[in-house]
Amino acid sequence: MSDAPVTLSQVAREAGVSLATASRAINGSATRSVREDLRERVLEAARRLAYSPDPSAQAMARGRTTALGLVVHDIADPYFSTIAAGVARAAERAGLIVTLASTEHSSARELAFVELARRQRSRAIILAGGRLEPEGAGGSDGGSGADAPGAAGVSQTATSAADDAGPASEPGALEAALNAFQEAGGGVALVGQAIGGLPVVEIANADGAADLARALHEHGYRRFAVLAGPDGHRTAADRTAGFTAALAELGSPVAPDDVLTCPFTRDGGYTAMRDLIERADGATPGESTGRLPELVFAVNDVMAVGAMAAVRDAGLSVPDDVAVAGFDDIHTLRDVSPGLTTVRIPLAEVGELATELALGRGEQKRTAVRGEVVLRDSTPRRPAEGA
Repeated sequence: MSDAPVTLSQVAREAGVSLATASRAINGSATRSVREDLRERVLEAARRLAYSPDPSAQAMARGRTTALGLVVHDIADPYFSTIAAGVARAAERAGLIVTLASTEHSSARELAFVELARRQRSRAIILAGGRLEPEGAGGSDGGSGADAPGAAGVSQTATSAADDAGPASEPGALEAALNAFQEAGGGVALVGQAIGGLPVVEIANADGAADLARALHEHGYRRFAVLAGPDGHRTAADRTAGFTAALAELGSPVAPDDVLTCPFTRDGGYTAMRDLIERADGATPGESTGRLPELVFAVNDVMAVGAMAAVRDAGLSVPDDVAVAGFDDIHTLRDVSPGLTTVRIPLAEVGELATELALGRGEQKRTAVRGEVVLRDSTPRRPAEGA
């Protein structure tokens, strides 16, 4: 028996059809279909001969591969890994394989991965990653920056394709590249905030933070500080604005000096919280701007975890000396003590929704997701004044 691989021509002869018909039956076609009885005859012949189709030939015939690209900022971040798990589930149902790329917060790498997906004829691409304001119409999603394993079942693409892309892309270049990818027949979806008119699963960051502020105010808290993330980061800015605006409406405005910028990471939260504690320690007794706030809101959970560590390292306690709240409800919070109050975003479901949008399913191009406030032991109800 020959060890040579079975060819498509042999399958066509076995099935008694033309080579073109056999190709359309096995590889598919962007323009022509095959009668069902002929298709079954070809597939049965292929099974008898143990024929393995050529993926490249299938991509050429169909116009697209079965790859779905997911581009995130940090594959170790539990925010992104949970979204990736949802994307992987939805992609598997659609018979697609997810390739995962990490930009490491470089807009040029992000653009390079979009171009790579276009050249490789990917079926669709999903972008989940925070953007800075100068990007213009860019979106953001809130990712956190903590260490966590990547989602199971998702392959990680080599990042060398974008290594020489430089530190930043031109404003508007990403939107143009995504529009070109879509016009060529690929599917596109974003997670976070919109870029132009492209399909997007929007996170209601400002609304969720406002809901949290109202819940904490109702719990008796009146003096707040905010660990606001980096300047210009759209998700951080939206969450900060939603939280502070709601408190101002309730008559408990946050002093400008109590809104601290810091990296969107655990260490950023730690350093900013340490600065708050040191400022309180050095204040003149009774000085209002120097007192430790009753509650510190970090605009994502890993910053909140860092803040809680800084409180412990200073010999203080959460929540006895200061309460702490976060945003996202990442899965690693199950190991945090005391349990962290936060805004729960259904991240896996967000990934599934984004996949459906990227594949052109559903009537709307925009889907909004609003988080749910989850009150835990890090923010117990405070007694009423004078009680």
